[in-house]
Amino acid sequence: MFITPANAQGFFGGGDGGGLGAFAPIILIFVVFYFLLIRPQQKKVKQHREMLGLVKRGDRVLTGGGIIGTVTRIKDNDELVIEIADGVKISVMRGTLSDVLNRTEPAGSSGGGKPAGGPTVVGPGQGSPGGLLGGLFGGFGGRK
Repeated sequence: MFITPANAQGFFGGGDGGGLGAFAPIILIFVVFYFLLIRPQQKKVKQHREMLGLVKRGDRVLTGGGIIGTVTRIKDNDELVIEIADGVKISVMRGTLSDVLNRTEPAGSSGGGKPAGGPTVVGPGQGSPGGLLGGLFGGFGGRK
C-alpha cells in the first residue's frame, strides 16, 4: 500500500523537477536552432562577404536599394563608383551591394561567349522531364 520514496522518484532524480531533466528540452531547442537557423545564416554571411571582396571594375552589380549599375572605379577599399546610365555615376559603399549580376572575365582569358562553370539556364520545355516538380524531385512522372 505504501510507496517508498525511492520508487516515487522520477527518472531524472527527485520529484522537484530539477537536475538535467529540466534543462534537456532547452538544450535540445538550442541545438535545433543552431543547425536550422544560426549555422546556415553564418554560411550565407560568409559567402556574401567573399562576394563583396571579389567585386572589381566592370562588374554589373545590384545595390540594396535596387539600383543596377556597372562598377567603373573603386575609390577606396570600401567606396565604389557605379555607372547607372550613360554619364550618370553614383558612389556607393561596398557593404550596400546585395548581389553581383555579371562578373567580368580577367584579362587574357578566352572570351568564348558563355563563362566556364557558370549557371546553366533552362527554359520552359527543356531540362529534366516532369516540369518543375520533376526537376525538384529527380524527374519523377515524366519517364516512359
